[in-house]
Amino acid sequence: MSKENTRIINELHIYEKKVLKALEKSRQSITPEDIVQSQNLDIKSVMSAAGSLASKGLVKVQKDMEEILSLSPDGEAFARDGLPERKLLEILYLQKNIPMKDIGQETGLNPKDVIIGVGWLVRKKWAKIDQGMVKITILGEESHKTPQIDEKLLHMILEQGEISSINLEEELQNGLKLLKSRKGLINFDKITNHTISITKKGQELLDEGIIIQEEATQLTHHHLKTRKWKNLTYRGYDVQAEYPEFHPGKMHPLRRIMDEIRNIFLNMGFTESRGPILESAFWNFDCLFQPQDHAAREMQDTFYIKNPSTSWLPGEELVDKVKKVHEDGAQTGSEGWCYNWDKDVARQSVLRTHTTCVSARFLKENPPPLKMFSIGRVFRRETITYKHLPEFNQVEGIVAADEVNFRNLLGILKEFYKKLGFEVRFRPAYFPYTYLSTECEIYLEEKESWIELGGAGMFRPEVLEPLGVTTPVAAFGLGIERLAMIELGIKDIRMLYKSDIGWLRKLPLKKGINLD
Repeated sequence: MSKENTRIINELHIYEKKVLKALEKSRQSITPEDIVQSQNLDIKSVMSAAGSLASKGLVKVQKDMEEILSLSPDGEAFARDGLPERKLLEILYLQKNIPMKDIGQETGLNPKDVIIGVGWLVRKKWAKIDQGMVKITILGEESHKTPQIDEKLLHMILEQGEISSINLEEELQNGLKLLKSRKGLINFDKITNHTISITKKGQELLDEGIIIQEEATQLTHHHLKTRKWKNLTYRGYDVQAEYPEFHPGKMHPLRRIMDEIRNIFLNMGFTESRGPILESAFWNFDCLFQPQDHAAREMQDTFYIKNPSTSWLPGEELVDKVKKVHEDGAQTGSEGWCYNWDKDVARQSVLRTHTTCVSARFLKENPPPLKMFSIGRVFRRETITYKHLPEFNQVEGIVAADEVNFRNLLGILKEFYKKLGFEVRFRPAYFPYTYLSTECEIYLEEKESWIELGGAGMFRPEVLEPLGVTTPVAAFGLGIERLAMIELGIKDIRMLYKSDIGWLRKLPLKKGINLD
């Protein structure tokens, strides 16, 4: 016996061996039901074993579909009493022609059967309709006493109860087509028949000898305790056998990255805050010292809401302070923007364009010292491209305390990006509501280049004074989708929202960041 055949035999399940033994005795194709009888197995076990043997090339499983025909109640009635066209033909044979309007009275058929009967008279060319008269044809006269093939099949099924479509002669197959087109006369029950035959490879195993004996697939405490394990026969296992592909549920990669960012800030001692998506222009722009004629406020950049078109403003004291800062700088040492600030413009409802408005609200409600971050969706009127979307996610953070300075801000950002696994550098930048300001760039080894990933800076006095904040405040923010694209290695931002199940399944699970 060859080593390969020995290995295959050892790895066969006992049910597979019994199926092969049944084929050895018959030396021809047999049905699963035959194997059930000869090997004392249930049909499910036989079919499972046959499928496994077929996948190994040891047997062939032939599958044939069989249609079992039986009559419906209408079919039985027509088989006994005759088809509607047959009843009409008998009357026409005597009268040769009947007015179409009187044909129901002449035959005694109900209106539905009259319509069906006349239709089939014309279809079978037994009659024709001429100027409102139903007239018998020569073929109709010849067919008067001769049952047609569909009528023969109806009577055959009535006599036998049910028949198989496989056993029908060609002529009766044509009759079956006619009956099928009528619908509702015949019931069709499909039965799948299997036959199993041995292959050359399977015969080789039988020739070398297959022994049927009980085999152990696992050791139990009882086997070990009683030392019966020494006398057990163990079934072999194929460690290279294929296994079914498994797709467990897992978190969407964008959500996972958000949670990683959240965990980093929580473990750095930050408090998470949230704010409304529908925001007033006051909190989104004015409170952050953006002038009311700033380009970012134009409708081509910002989504303005029609309903509600206006939002509530905070207390008059804060509104007046923001107004003065815009108009003349108030007590900040700034000249402001030197224009007449309009309260109605500040009331406009917008979809927030950044999460910095959450930081402004938090500073108003919580006295320093504090560390806060927020993660949320923001909206800007962008043309959808491979790198831009009109809505995306942003993470924002602030640190406020007497001792906080720009160097502290850089240290916090360096630690944050380090926990994400990036090397970071800083470049001077301009942002409307911070000074000093910087852009954060991370290094991508595969591209051997630096890429901008966020902005940061110290809030301007014009932002802090109306809020009643007297300590320095460091602020930072970055777009999460851009970070996700880098981590996932994709070039089109739309992939994050396409729900491409194939791509999502292939993404590996990533262990959470070590925050110890």
